[in-house]
Amino acid sequence: MSDLLETARPLGMSYWPLPEDAPDVDLDREAIRLLTPDGVLVRGMLWTPAGKPPKTAIILAHPRGDFSVHYACPLLAAAGYAVLGFATRYLNNDADCLHEKCVVDVETAAAEMRRRGADNVVLFGNSGGGSLMALAQAETGCGDAWVGVAAHPGEGVFMEQVIDPSVADESDPHSVVPELDMYDPRNGWKPWPEPSSYDRGWLENYRAAQRERIGRIDEIARGAISAADDARKRGRDLPKGSDEWRDARRRGLHTPYLTIYRTLANPVYLDPTIDPDDRPLGSLFAFPDPFEANYFGRFGLARVMTPYGWLSTWSSLSSAAKLADTMPKVTCPVLMLHPTADTEIRIWQAREARDRAASDDVTYHELEGAPHYLEGHRRPGMEIVVNWLRARFQ
Repeated sequence: MSDLLETARPLGMSYWPLPEDAPDVDLDREAIRLLTPDGVLVRGMLWTPAGKPPKTAIILAHPRGDFSVHYACPLLAAAGYAVLGFATRYLNNDADCLHEKCVVDVETAAAEMRRRGADNVVLFGNSGGGSLMALAQAETGCGDAWVGVAAHPGEGVFMEQVIDPSVADESDPHSVVPELDMYDPRNGWKPWPEPSSYDRGWLENYRAAQRERIGRIDEIARGAISAADDARKRGRDLPKGSDEWRDARRRGLHTPYLTIYRTLANPVYLDPTIDPDDRPLGSLFAFPDPFEANYFGRFGLARVMTPYGWLSTWSSLSSAAKLADTMPKVTCPVLMLHPTADTEIRIWQAREARDRAASDDVTYHELEGAPHYLEGHRRPGMEIVVNWLRARFQ
């Protein structure tokens, strides 16, 4: 098995670094287009060993990313599996990403692999795909196993960790509540690249304020949805074509966009004594100083959202895609790999998700020193996955 992984070459793609002298393994790649039951087209890439119709298929997806060329695809295909990496209907569309619709896309992909002859379908969730795949499994049972690699506890849960609670006015990106500002020296901050030091009592108040800001944005989102619903109801009782009817129709159709400022403010990024592990200072999303990334105007997690997208994806209070809620409904075999140098996910969160799984077949590994995307640890990580799969499926 190890030889297969060592010789896997993704056929002309330089995205995944492999030894130049590694011999090619013949892998077939087929562009896939699938029509979901609600009439949406989703696309992906099916990787298979040449000439072999695998009986176990692995599907990978992320709510908004393109996983058709994910690093796991060629490695797992070379080990003998059919691997479908695909993009949901919300590819590169954070603004209106609805996890409930993403689940439809995952279920469609699983059904396609069974139609093609797979006896077993494995849901592979990496990063934000972890909470998506767990939601899909919990709601539909479309997979025979769930694999989580650096799986977020939920994108909304993640947002609660990183959102800046010192924003005093949601319409003003520069408004600051000083006592809640992690980038204020009076609260323990030091300029990059010095580590900061945050008092644990202050940190407790900070976390509570982060949750409160999530709640305030939820109220704004729900208020916008309610206003549109009320306008549509009002329009049904008005004379068609009248000024009042046209005004109600306009308001009922309008979808306001929420601008969520400053979403990279997790004290863990700068204080390594909080939840200590192997992570370096900084964030996966910083460049490299989180202070700069938190205020940078052209980039930001959940920066521009519809009310529906915010509530479904980025709200820790409203999103259904939370491992704490979904893992107790996952009864199929579970494998979790947690990279201990991940800047975004804490060890205790991975272990908590493991402990909440309802399955009586749960395997958990910590990849020491591995970062979020497993750079330098991809083959060892996928060897664990392959060994685990071979012990359970053909």
